[in-house]
Amino acid sequence: MPTRSAPRVTGAGLALAGVSAVTELLRAEDRRAAAPVDPGDRIGRRGLRYSDRATQLALAAARDALADAGLIPEDAQRADPGTLTVDGAGVAVVASSNLGNLDTVCETSAAIAGASTDVISPMSLPNASSNVVASAVATRFALRGPNLMLCNGPTSGLDAIHWGAALIGAGRCSRALVVGVEPRNPVVSRLTGIPQDELFDGAVALLLEDAAQAEARGARSLAEIGGYAREADLAGCLAGLGQDTTDPWGIWFAEDAAAAAPGGPSGPGPADAPRYAFTGVHGHASGALGVLQCAAAIGWFTSGGTAPALLTTGGDAVATLTLRPPAGAPS
Repeated sequence: MPTRSAPRVTGAGLALAGVSAVTELLRAEDRRAAAPVDPGDRIGRRGLRYSDRATQLALAAARDALADAGLIPEDAQRADPGTLTVDGAGVAVVASSNLGNLDTVCETSAAIAGASTDVISPMSLPNASSNVVASAVATRFALRGPNLMLCNGPTSGLDAIHWGAALIGAGRCSRALVVGVEPRNPVVSRLTGIPQDELFDGAVALLLEDAAQAEARGARSLAEIGGYAREADLAGCLAGLGQDTTDPWGIWFAEDAAAAAPGGPSGPGPADAPRYAFTGVHGHASGALGVLQCAAAIGWFTSGGTAPALLTTGGDAVATLTLRPPAGAPS
C-alpha cells in the first residue's frame, strides 16, 4: 500500500474578539477587552436560540473554515442539501473544549437538585451533553463522517488536530473539521478560579484534508501536518518527534510566557527559534489553545515564515505538534 502524504490544512476560520484573519494572531496587543463576537451576526440567528455560547462560537468559526476551504459558498449560513461541494459523509468533525458547556451542566444540575427534572426545558437539555459542540457543527453543516469531542485538559487542542489527521491517515474520512472553543462566563470563572476578564472567549476552526484529495480539487494548502507526540514532559515529546527534529524550527508556540522563557518549567526547547505565548493576549484558552496555536502558525507561514513551527501545550502531560509550510513555499 502506498504511503499517504501528510494531511494539508486547506481552510481556517476564527470567531475571536478583535481578530479577523490568522495573520493578525501574532500581534501582541491585549484583545480580552475587545467587543465579544456575536455569532448571530456572523451566521444568522436561525437555530441558535437554544444553543449555548460555546456551540454558537464553534458554528461561526466552522462556517468560515469550510468557506475558506471552498467546501461551502462564502455567504452560506449552514449546509443545506446541495450546498457542500464534497460528499459530507467523508468529512469528520473533531471538537476540543474543556469548559464549553460547564455553565449548562452546573445550572441544570442545580435546577434538578433544587426542584426536579420538570423544570428543565427539553430544548436546552441537550446542551448538557459533553459532545454538543461536535454534534451541533456536524448537524448544521451536514458533515456525516466520524464525530469526536475531546475534553482532556491542556493538551486537548493539539490532540484534536492529531486525531483529525489520524482519521484521514486511517482512511476513515477524506477531510476533518477541527474546532477548538471555550466561552467566558461566571460559572467557568468560579470553578477554575480564573478572573472572568482573563478567560478566553472564542473559537478557531481548521479544515484538514487528505493531500491527494486536496490536490485533485485544486485546493490551496495553508500548512502540512507534521509529527505529533504526547509524553510526560517536553523532552520526551521532542525525542518522540523523530524525523521532525532534523530540520530547525522557525518558531515555537509555547503553553505560556513562563514555558516560553529560556530554562522555563517545560524543560528544553528549540534553542534558536523565536518563542511565542498567548498569555495576556487572548486569555486562558484551555482546550482551544492548541488549535489557536495552529492557526497562528498558519498566519506566520502566510506572512512569510518558511521553516516548520513547533507547538507545545500541557500540564501533567505535554503534547507537541509540528506544522510545516505548504509545499512549494519559498525556503
